Parts: sequence; structure tokens; C-alpha cells
Amino acid sequence: MTIVRYDPFRDLRTLQEEVNRLFSTNLTRGFGEEGIGRGAWNPSVDIYENKDHIVLEAELPGMKREDFELSVENNVITLRGERQFEKKEDSDNYHRVERSYGSFTRSFTLPQTVSAEGATAEYKNGVLRVTLPKREETKARRIEVSGEGAGTSAKTIEAKAENVNNATKSSQAAGAR
Repeated sequence: MTIVRYDPFRDLRTLQEEVNRLFSTNLTRGFGEEGIGRGAWNPSVDIYENKDHIVLEAELPGMKREDFELSVENNVITLRGERQFEKKEDSDNYHRVERSYGSFTRSFTLPQTVSAEGATAEYKNGVLRVTLPKREETKARRIEVSGEGAGTSAKTIEAKAENVNNATKSSQAAGAR
């Protein structure tokens, strides 16, 4: 019989490791291939803006162009598709599967300043890039100001178009004072 040294904190460390493992992985993976485990994957998305466009970039690694679809309806852009698990050979014996698979749907509401017409989409190296142009009336403009004064040279003022809703609220607030 071997003598085992008693460690009063062993059970506590084991519990801590299990809790850390639980929160460091996707919670639905514990349910396997059954109902709730399906569709647990959502691609990561970045959305950013410059002066002329709003750009959406989605990571879709290992997917073909036919595996997903992109649509814009009622000022909502929707990306949906499915990444399927492809077993290479019947003799493959997987010990660990950490990549997520399943169907996904991601929807984002577009601001009123964006026009869906003229949108472009490019899929390259597993990244989908959708570029949506801003409406002309919302882009910043330069206005020439001329007049009399000490310096008779014209001055340029940069003006940004204000959102119609914000302009209405501002004028209503000013009228209420």
C-alpha cells in the first residue's frame, strides 16, 4: 500500500480548474451535437466608418462563397450561413474538436445615413468585406464664405450635414424655450 500525502486544498484547486474550463470555452459545447449545441457559432464581425463609407468585415474561415448569403432589407443587413464539420476520412479519430460549426445568422441595423444601393462585397482569405456608401446629403461639405471686413479674402468653413431626426429635435427644443 502506498502512502498518499493529504492535500487539504486539492479539491478546491480541482473545482477552480473546472470553473475556469467552463468559462473559457463555449457553454453549449458541453451539450454535444444535441439540439442546443447546434448553431452555437457566430462569426466575429468588425464594423467601422470613414468619411465616405461604412464597412462591415466578417471572419468566415474555412467557408466557401456558396456557404453563406448576404442581404439588406428594411435598413437591416443580414449575414447567414452554415459552417459544416467535414471529417476527412472514416479512419480519422478526433481527440479534440475546438473549432465551432453550425448555422449562424448575424443582423445589424444600418443608420439612415447609409445607402444600400451601390454596396459592394468582397470575400477574400476567409474575410467578407461589405462596403456601404453614405448618402450624399450626409457627407461633410466645404462652404465658401465671402464678405467684407479687414481681410477681403474668402474663408472656407467645413460643415457637416446633420441627421434629419437630430435637426428636428434641435429645432423643437429651441422652439420650446
